[in-house]
Amino acid sequence: MGTGVKELEKLYYRDPYIRNFKTTLKQQAQDEAGRWYALLEKSAFYPEGGGQPYDTGTLNGQDVLEVQEVEGEIRHYLKKPLPETIVELTGEIEWKRRFDHMQQHAGQHLLSAAFEELFSYKTMSFHLGKEVSTIDIDTKDLTDQEALEAESLVNKIILEDRSIETKWVTKEELAGYPLRKELAVEENIRLVIIPDFDYNGCGGTHPKSTGGVSSLKILSTEKQRKMIRVTFVAGHRVLQQLHEKHKIISGLAVQLNAPQERMIEAVARLMEQSKEQAKLLKESNDKLLQYEASSLASKVLVLEGQAVIQKVYVNKTIGELQSLARHITKEVEDAIVFLVAENENKLALVASRGTKSDANMKTIVNDILPSINGKGGGREDFAQGGGEAKFTGEEVLKMLLDSMK
Repeated sequence: MGTGVKELEKLYYRDPYIRNFKTTLKQQAQDEAGRWYALLEKSAFYPEGGGQPYDTGTLNGQDVLEVQEVEGEIRHYLKKPLPETIVELTGEIEWKRRFDHMQQHAGQHLLSAAFEELFSYKTMSFHLGKEVSTIDIDTKDLTDQEALEAESLVNKIILEDRSIETKWVTKEELAGYPLRKELAVEENIRLVIIPDFDYNGCGGTHPKSTGGVSSLKILSTEKQRKMIRVTFVAGHRVLQQLHEKHKIISGLAVQLNAPQERMIEAVARLMEQSKEQAKLLKESNDKLLQYEASSLASKVLVLEGQAVIQKVYVNKTIGELQSLARHITKEVEDAIVFLVAENENKLALVASRGTKSDANMKTIVNDILPSINGKGGGREDFAQGGGEAKFTGEEVLKMLLDSMK
């Protein structure tokens, strides 16, 4: 909901702390997609807008799935229409969701104001997500120290429990307020004010004071085009994040057999051990491939005067096939090597030649790939590819041999 909505004021119970309300059903209808919605004489449901999600809740016990402002109407979307005989309605806001949104939205106001006051970094966009929220600030770089200073200032203002006020003003009255950003409207302007800290055009819901935000924590920062995206949580979400991270850290402490303060050291040691083990495993695997290549090199088949070495494998990677082929052609310089692997519903193939052969491996592989809807590439002396298992490995091997002929 934007800032120019005073003409809709009569449709709202503006107090964000209202959880239950009485109202009258004005109309029920279906939108272009066939979804049912209700129009009310007056509503406490917040429609999606201004970076804030819509409220959910119930109307006479029936779930309100979504609330949108469409062409000056506040549409309360329902799974099915309300009974035609109903006139008077009782609405109930899902309070946990509403107050969470109030905390995140007010937290955004505070964080945006802090970045601007401390470093003159303006907020260009805001997104209130289901688990975390983000703002994009107009700077190419943001240091950890700057983020910490902004976060500290926000939590200082929260602890001071400053009032959060709303006020409708005219364009002429704006000169008396140090607004954080330029407004998109020139009349029916609603301001959200945190005295001596933030003055901002906004139609969203907020707590009555900064103390209602409880706390705010920046979780991460990342470059986003030419700006910096700041991910944060406020209110109850801070405790939820702390709970989840504590649970994870406690579990890791047991697995690593190290207290929290030694976990980074323990993980670094474990990663170093893992790298060493991976190195040893690769060396062992290379030796096995060399042994297997030597074994294959002794099984030369002569076809039309050309030495050919061929084999079909099950569950071998394209990398392993390539390594085998290279080892073999080093040992048998006049040989052509065709290796195929059946990997579940995929096929992998490699074609290689020794230095004393002039067969074109790239042409041979390219002849086969269309038959298996495959892709590949390579050079005249070494080519590879992969595709669908439309044929068995033996059948693909025969195709390779036929193409060579």
